[in-house]
Amino acid sequence: MKAIQFNEYGKPEVLRVVSIPIPSMQPGHVLVQVKAVGVNFADTARRYGQYLEKTPLPYIPGAEISGVITEISPDVTDFKVGDRVVALTNNGGYAEYISLHTSQLVPLPDHVDFNQAAAILGQGISAYHILKTSGQLKKGESVLIHAAAGGVGTLAVQLAKIMGAGKVIATASSSEKLNLVSSLGADVVINYTEENWHEQVLSSTGGKGVDLVLEMVGGDIFKKSLKSLAINGRLVIYGRAGGQETKFDPAILMQRNVSVIGFWLIHILNNTELYKESVKELLNHVREGNLKLIIGEIMPLDEAEKAHELIEGRKTIGKLVLNP
Repeated sequence: MKAIQFNEYGKPEVLRVVSIPIPSMQPGHVLVQVKAVGVNFADTARRYGQYLEKTPLPYIPGAEISGVITEISPDVTDFKVGDRVVALTNNGGYAEYISLHTSQLVPLPDHVDFNQAAAILGQGISAYHILKTSGQLKKGESVLIHAAAGGVGTLAVQLAKIMGAGKVIATASSSEKLNLVSSLGADVVINYTEENWHEQVLSSTGGKGVDLVLEMVGGDIFKKSLKSLAINGRLVIYGRAGGQETKFDPAILMQRNVSVIGFWLIHILNNTELYKESVKELLNHVREGNLKLIIGEIMPLDEAEKAHELIEGRKTIGKLVLNP
């Protein structure tokens, strides 16, 4: 089968199209023909060797897959050949086939296509649990969502509204992106490339600040986000796209009783019940028309290198999807 693999850490050009054997069957597993796979910032961090855990070499990226079961292990009874499924996996999705344990699988309803499924998986679950599980969002609270035109951001804006947020403030880097997040329900949109963006956040909340911040850049964005928090506010970190170490004086947390919380998706995946229930809820929101999925581009698997260049260059809106 064809797959995308890297044998060394580095820039997008280390990604190579390779031919490798189709995975063999293991107990409790099924073989899935991959129809769509999502592209994430985590994939680029893996490629640079800068992920939260060590990335072994050689490595096939890809965590969000949708596809069709083509073979099952004899001990599998809850799925059958021909079933449409979605799954979050640690790696291996940039390929034509992948072997998955049934605990990772969620049935894909007929009303959601393969590209939609790949677009909502990792980033939808992340947005959901950053807001609800880590951020403890309550009805009526205000939320500041950075990089709101990205994969997590576009879903977080909508989910915050679904969960009853009182005011959703969204930041992005261009008028096109700001118009998009405004159309998704953001109450206030701010260009974070402007020096005084955090002052605009405070102004839009009457000087109070926001109750919850979703942050994934680091550096100056992180520091100004702390200053944008209300008393008892929470800031959830779910990435470090800026790639720089961020230092701050913990005393700033004491001044307004604010909290900084870390979020790593893998701990949600390790809780099978929590993982599957949130996937089903997200797919229901898609079915009911509550969630609009923004798929920026659908590209052939062979163009994984180009996809990584686009996502690193902040040249994407919404989700990038690869089709094997």
